[in-house]
Amino acid sequence: MKLSTKGRYGLRAMIDLAQYGGGEPVSLASIAARQNISENYLEQLIARLRKAGLVEGFRGAGGGYLLKRPAEEISVGDILRALEGSLSPVECPGLLGNGGCSGEDLCVAKYVWKKINESVNRTVDEMKLSDLAEESRRVREAKKDLQVHGIEEE
Repeated sequence: MKLSTKGRYGLRAMIDLAQYGGGEPVSLASIAARQNISENYLEQLIARLRKAGLVEGFRGAGGGYLLKRPAEEISVGDILRALEGSLSPVECPGLLGNGGCSGEDLCVAKYVWKKINESVNRTVDEMKLSDLAEESRRVREAKKDLQVHGIEEE
């Protein structure tokens, strides 16, 4: 399975919102600057995330975007499906059970594809946005500590 820039950049934007939201809307310009993502492209991603009910927008001087639910209730799977669609690495008509595959009665490979699909979906559904935001905070703090002590990263 290979994620597109929609999934990769959208996940980064959502982590940014989880970190910097704190009850106040976050502007697209600030997310774009911190994440090095084009503001125009970010608008497209946010539109998909809004449609999926993951973020809400606020207009006006203090406008921007906030998570619509707590970060603990948003999974990586929710985000990636909103941006990418199905996360199943293997599309097998035999898994649908509707006669879409001429060999589905005899094919045992479909059980392999089913296990792979289930594993990918379970993994991204278990990962919460709050966990990623916290890990990002730790990484930033560690980098700051290195810089304060004059230690260069390799």
